[in-house]
Amino acid sequence: MKKIKPIIIALAGLILVVGIIVSVKGLQIGRMTAHGAAFAPPPETVSAARASSYTWESVLTAVGSLQSVQGVVVSAELPGRVTKIAFEAGTRITAGSLLLQQDISAELADQRSARSQADLARKNYERAQALIAAKVVSNSVLDDNKAAYEKAVAQLDSIGAAIEKKTIKAPFAGRLGIRQVNLGEILEPGQSIVSLHALDPIYINFLLPQQQMAQLKNGLPVRVTTDSPDGREILGTITAINSEVDSASRNIRVQATLKNPAEDLKPGMYANVAVILPEKKPVVAIPVTAVLYAPYSDSVFVIEDKGEGKTVRQQFIELGEKHGDLVAVHSGLKAGDTVVSTGVFKLRNGQSVVVDNTISPEFQLKPRPDNA
Repeated sequence: MKKIKPIIIALAGLILVVGIIVSVKGLQIGRMTAHGAAFAPPPETVSAARASSYTWESVLTAVGSLQSVQGVVVSAELPGRVTKIAFEAGTRITAGSLLLQQDISAELADQRSARSQADLARKNYERAQALIAAKVVSNSVLDDNKAAYEKAVAQLDSIGAAIEKKTIKAPFAGRLGIRQVNLGEILEPGQSIVSLHALDPIYINFLLPQQQMAQLKNGLPVRVTTDSPDGREILGTITAINSEVDSASRNIRVQATLKNPAEDLKPGMYANVAVILPEKKPVVAIPVTAVLYAPYSDSVFVIEDKGEGKTVRQQFIELGEKHGDLVAVHSGLKAGDTVVSTGVFKLRNGQSVVVDNTISPEFQLKPRPDNA
């Protein structure tokens, strides 16, 4: 009994110590929980912009491909050796200018022989005409001489046509491409010599959905931009609308004509096309950077002033077309609402914010960055 009593006392002391430790830790955890519940994160510094009303032009946008009004790859019609190259690659040339001469020495010899035969046949025919008038020969002799003369002339013309085909000339005025043959080379029929394109004016072809057909008509202005460093806009007009819709894509092909006096637009280039419609429409627009994009829906953070400070409210919106740094809002916002313009990815609904626009970028319809 004496041995059990110290053990009981030791156990009681241990339980008391454990109870004290648990109580202290419980008080500490409770205080930490209360402090965490009462903790408010510091306000987030953001920049802000107002949703503003604009009157934007109505446009139909597409990506187009440039095509020359006239463009061919000049090629050989007959086989023959190249004896003269009369052009420089990349230069302008007028219609009918000599491009290339093939060997025509055999044709020239045949032409001289055929010309002599034609002269003789002509004289025989003229003699037969005189004899038939004198009733010395029959009509059959006259017919034979006439046929022989016409055959000789046809043979002479055939040789002249062969010489013409081997004397290759520019079919129209334009700019030449890179030479694809060499002096002394034996050309085969259809072998490419050089490309030739008329570049001013120039076509741009693009596709639009069939739903927009009712808005299209010849004469509508188009605005074309390329990826050139100056980013300049080229104006043109719609000159042709295809008579059928592509059955696979349900798009209709449209062709516009652009002036290209500097010839810096080349066939095969791509460009962004905007068809400018006659009517203009009012829109409410905000900076593109104010939008928090998400698969389920796009949203913005509207800044609200509740007296003790500013907070943000997440608002889901429906977006429209973009113009420069701005995007139209079809629903969810009204003109005058203030939204967070940058840093929206770090915000949450109901968060406190402080507005600081000292380093906010300037949002423009037609931005022209200095380093563009």
